[in-house]
Amino acid sequence: MTLFSLARKNIQRNLSNYFLYIASMVFSIVIYFTFVTLKYNEDISSVTGMSKQIKGLMSASSVVLLFFIIIFIAYSNSFFMKKRKKEVALYSLLGVRKQKIGLMLFFENLVIGLISLVLGIVIGFFMSKVLLTILVRLMGYEVVANLPFSSEAVLNTAGIFALLFLFTSLQGYRVIYQFKLIDLFHAEKQGEKIPRASFVAAILGTALIAFGYYTAAADIFTSSIWRLFTIIGTPLMVIGVTIAGTYLLFHSVSVFVLTALKKATSWSWKGLNLIGVSQLLYRIRANAKSLSIIAILSATTITAGGGVFGMYYNTEASVRQMLPNTFMWKGEPVEFSQENVLYNESLTAKSLRVDNEFAFFEYTLLKESDYNRLAKLQGKDRELQIADGSTILLDASYDERFSHDFTGEKFKLQNGDSFHVDEMYTDSVLNFIAAGTVLVVNDKEFAAANADDVKLQVVGMDNDLKQLNVSKEIYEQLSSDHQEGFSSVPQSYKDSIATVGSLLFVGSFLGLVFLASTGSIIYFKILTEAEEDQAKYAILNKIGVNSKQILKTVAGQVAVIFGAPLVVGIVHSSFALIAFSKLFNMNMTKPVILWMVAYSAIYGLYYIFTVRSFYKIVRQGAK
Repeated sequence: MTLFSLARKNIQRNLSNYFLYIASMVFSIVIYFTFVTLKYNEDISSVTGMSKQIKGLMSASSVVLLFFIIIFIAYSNSFFMKKRKKEVALYSLLGVRKQKIGLMLFFENLVIGLISLVLGIVIGFFMSKVLLTILVRLMGYEVVANLPFSSEAVLNTAGIFALLFLFTSLQGYRVIYQFKLIDLFHAEKQGEKIPRASFVAAILGTALIAFGYYTAAADIFTSSIWRLFTIIGTPLMVIGVTIAGTYLLFHSVSVFVLTALKKATSWSWKGLNLIGVSQLLYRIRANAKSLSIIAILSATTITAGGGVFGMYYNTEASVRQMLPNTFMWKGEPVEFSQENVLYNESLTAKSLRVDNEFAFFEYTLLKESDYNRLAKLQGKDRELQIADGSTILLDASYDERFSHDFTGEKFKLQNGDSFHVDEMYTDSVLNFIAAGTVLVVNDKEFAAANADDVKLQVVGMDNDLKQLNVSKEIYEQLSSDHQEGFSSVPQSYKDSIATVGSLLFVGSFLGLVFLASTGSIIYFKILTEAEEDQAKYAILNKIGVNSKQILKTVAGQVAVIFGAPLVVGIVHSSFALIAFSKLFNMNMTKPVILWMVAYSAIYGLYYIFTVRSFYKIVRQGAK
């Protein structure tokens, strides 16, 4: 029997153990191949008109994805090597030379890698059309471009992953030279000593995380910490202290918790609780590293995905906040299709200019009757009655962190006029792009104001997001001077959704790869421990512990390993998303909760699959 055929038989015999590893790698290769295919595809530019942006985004995403895949494969491969050390020791004991054993492991890893690579490219080719359709739809386009077979994408993917699998194969080849024969036999039995709880480390870990949370939740524009570490240094500092705090949390705080549970005899002596807690406590140091990594990866995935999904979810609301009218421009009326038109108004406003020693500001002066008419057409309940010498200020771009609130002040204009600002509203009846900040005065004050008249055209349409053709029709009839100030809801929505939609596409699929990989890492680690614990559960079965009790213990033990990093990751991401929502001044509670629920649901599937596999292994040991 040749070494290659022996390697092939080993793969067939261990296929169930390799399945999730291969599936995760195939999924990663599919996404990578798709991103590279989109990068090289020229038809996207004809559909979206964003060729450079898409290619740049896909290139950057493929690099991030590749970096993560390298870590995932190296991490997973180390688990498989530990699992195979006893088998390697047996080959060595039977007289097989180390070089031959190394070649067998080399072939095994190489074959698994090549199988994953071929499957990933084949599935990726057929999936690329589906993923392209998802991308185009997320960007708000209806047409789907053709996606021909890309030889460049195949060569790129095959070359990079072939080198990666060659490296991991060499890693397997080297493993037999790093350990003595006796070490290989006892590799699975090398456990951790029960650690002592460090009060100092626990306090330090808690303090670091609390400091990271406090800094993340602080206002970026007013916080002294953000000013001290700068806008670039502060996020890096927060990430650093959070990672350190997370590790100390699992390494020390978890020891306190598990030790306290073990000492609580009223709970620990019920069923097999003591055994489950002891197992977790016994391996806490090894688990602390894995749990910390997975908690940080989960937090990163949820934060990135939740942030982008929140922006995508709020895109329409953000556009409508700034553009309450479907179309608005300065100048004379133009001819366009009147179908679906709800109102088409011509207004006369005035342009006010305020100069100071540093800059000048322009405001649009609107009379009260025109405001009330537009407010009624737009469905606003507010009706203004403004006294002489007073004004209402409308500023849709107002942000309390760096915008000045003029309420109660005298608004002095360069032409000598002055108005007392009775109230200030953060919504307007005029589009911000065309009108900017608006001052509303009564009709008498408007007529007396010494300022240049401005003709405004305001149009509202039903089903306005679908009126791109009308937008182009109006735009083409405007003079070059007036085209610059033309504001269009469908065009602004299209531009925004195209940018955020492509980010959502990338973030979603990168998040799925990260989730699949982290889930697989926990799966490999837990199943490795399950095989080590077979004998212990066999003894429990012999002394009368039934299958239901064993399953309950297994489920609880696995729930801690899965649940702890998920909970910590969600809490980490919650504070990060609070900072993100404050930065962009938008409410992302609903989309973020939806994203977290979706992430947790997929993560839960890995938990169920792992519990079943763990239970199957320990039941086999009991037979």
